[in-house]
Amino acid sequence: MNKVFTLALTAVVAVTMAPATQSSLVSAQAPSYRQVDWPQLPADFEWGQLPNLTIDHDGNIYAFHRAEPPVLKFSPAGELLKTWGEGMMVRAHGFRIAPDGNIFATDQRGHRVYKFSTEGEVLLALGEKGVPGEDASHFGGPADVAAAPNGDFFVADGHDNNRIVKFSADGTFIKAWGTKGTAPGQFDLPHTVAFDSQGRLFVGDRGNHRIQIFDQDGTFIDQWTQFGWPSGIYISPGDTIYVSDYQDKLGITIGNAKTGEVTDFVGGTEPEGVVVDAMGNVYSGEVGGRMLKKFVKQ
Repeated sequence: MNKVFTLALTAVVAVTMAPATQSSLVSAQAPSYRQVDWPQLPADFEWGQLPNLTIDHDGNIYAFHRAEPPVLKFSPAGELLKTWGEGMMVRAHGFRIAPDGNIFATDQRGHRVYKFSTEGEVLLALGEKGVPGEDASHFGGPADVAAAPNGDFFVADGHDNNRIVKFSADGTFIKAWGTKGTAPGQFDLPHTVAFDSQGRLFVGDRGNHRIQIFDQDGTFIDQWTQFGWPSGIYISPGDTIYVSDYQDKLGITIGNAKTGEVTDFVGGTEPEGVVVDAMGNVYSGEVGGRMLKKFVKQ
């Protein structure tokens, strides 16, 4: 065997035997989740684009879609309990329960951030409707909100701006950080935010295909690229992280929020939003597919 052929064969074998990434190994396994028929809807119902959803302390699921009315409240069994918010949103986007049991919502094209009761009462409204900006009282395409246990809340002001904005519980501006770029603390469409049990803020920096982790003063801690292009993040009380990605991985990557280890994958969906109930059932909201899906463990 001549030397040139030997070297070429060695290279082919090396490429063939190169270890797969942790994420690809998980996604190649037999599916550990299956989709079930949920929720119950009227025969004439039509979903709008469904960018986000959340779950309250009683296990009720709220879908936030781009149709009227924008908020649909379902029981754990999938029964439609209530709707609200008609005429309020220009373009529904972020939707997340706060530790106090109320719900934060963002209106992307209305450039506003709201806090609602679970019955739809407006408790707080920030920003000037239809007027974008990048100061203490304006937003530019706000994408998501996450609240800390002390009531401070953090807005991923990402579709037009590239910053995280921190407010006190009463809506008083505290600080903002971030500019467009790829360095730590810079962003390219910060699209989703969530807290782990340690109080660290996880930012889905979608355009940079990474999650950045900060303390609550905006100090950079770490960044992870193994979860794809994060559109939505949900972190359970036990620090399991669920990351939705409808652009690259086409599913929900599950991992450990303490270590970053990827442990599982939910396929069969193109999700923008994701939440998980106390039993570990996974719910995804689709913009392209215009539907709400529920997945249970096999």
